[in-house]
Amino acid sequence: MSEPTAAPRPAKIMVYGPVFTDRGLVERGLLAVEGGRIAYAGRADHFDEPGFGPADVDPANVITLPDGHRIIPGLVDVHNHGGNGGDFPSGDEASARTAVEFLHRSGTTTLLASMVTAAPEDLLKGIGVFAKMASEGLLAGIHLEGPFLSHARCGAQNPDFLLKPDLELTAALIEAGQGAIATMTYAPELEGAAELVDLLTAHGITPSLGHTDCDTATAAESLAQARDGLDSAGFDGVSGRPTVTHLFNGMPPMHHRSPGPVAACLRAARAGDAAVELVADNTHLAPEIVATVFALVGAANIVLVTDSMAAAGLADGQYMLGPSPVTVKDGVATLDATGSIAGGTATLLDVVRRTVNAGVALGDALQSATSVPAEVLGLTDEVGSLRRGLRADAVVVDGGLELQRVMRAGVWLDHALDG
Repeated sequence: MSEPTAAPRPAKIMVYGPVFTDRGLVERGLLAVEGGRIAYAGRADHFDEPGFGPADVDPANVITLPDGHRIIPGLVDVHNHGGNGGDFPSGDEASARTAVEFLHRSGTTTLLASMVTAAPEDLLKGIGVFAKMASEGLLAGIHLEGPFLSHARCGAQNPDFLLKPDLELTAALIEAGQGAIATMTYAPELEGAAELVDLLTAHGITPSLGHTDCDTATAAESLAQARDGLDSAGFDGVSGRPTVTHLFNGMPPMHHRSPGPVAACLRAARAGDAAVELVADNTHLAPEIVATVFALVGAANIVLVTDSMAAAGLADGQYMLGPSPVTVKDGVATLDATGSIAGGTATLLDVVRRTVNAGVALGDALQSATSVPAEVLGLTDEVGSLRRGLRADAVVVDGGLELQRVMRAGVWLDHALDG
């Protein structure tokens, strides 16, 4: 009987060029990768790692970036409904895999599959599909956007399936998720919302306040309850603070005599007791609002998201968001039935670029698209930074933050750079 064939030696990769690390941009930098993990990220002239000599690394895996190119961490999106024709809310596995492949190649190397409000049986079906994909490492988990949302602020959510918080249904959804449900958007003014928050936090699921018509006091009280619940649950890796689903969108505008939930969310974020999502795609929010929120609450309390749907990466035309027909014109997706904004069409790298163009420092924009969402997911020991021991997720961009190349788990996902 022959001896079993030895497993191939994991590839070693060395990429020379400016690197964004936890300490900021290192101009004469190096990213070294071994076995799908980061072996080193920092100054090239400080690198002295055994096993990375000329005889140890295939010359084809030693890359020097062209002038103006930079290496940034792989991006992390906690609110994403699909892309490239793939639609998570449909619950169709083939469609979901199409979306995930595109999103990974676009630089979003870690993401949640976001569902929308639907019939319970459809939610259970989708959760089963995404739990399987999470077990394969393709997804970081599931975001349930509903069904316990406000009729008055349902946005693109189908009002026919909106419900008051139902603990029995929630328990069934949690069981179906097999630990993969990471976040759930809810409206805190609904009857039973407090009990819902307690159930979510007891299972280590991050409540995300959103699609709400509540007042300031209700929002503040619910965010505090969620923060206390996450702290008390004591789950390893859970960030310990709630999030706010696409701040400003799906909630009443802030008025000087009726501040609504926005004011409470901003105060909680400023105190570090919540993290607010911003869909900084120049459609959901004006660039000036994005810059203002960064100035008010700081990058450490902001999560940049896409809220993207199937049309992301594709041309204008007709698409679906779950069961709802959507028209995309000039890159803006709207529901055919109501004209409401129906998710985004930008990638997360597009969002980062537009955030920088709004006047936010690149380091701050990257923090809100990498390490902060990684913290929300409890994955700071795995992704969200270029640091020794983490999964080797990296994106090469040019001086205009245009995508050049993507690495996920130490594997290049696209064509080699010319030159």
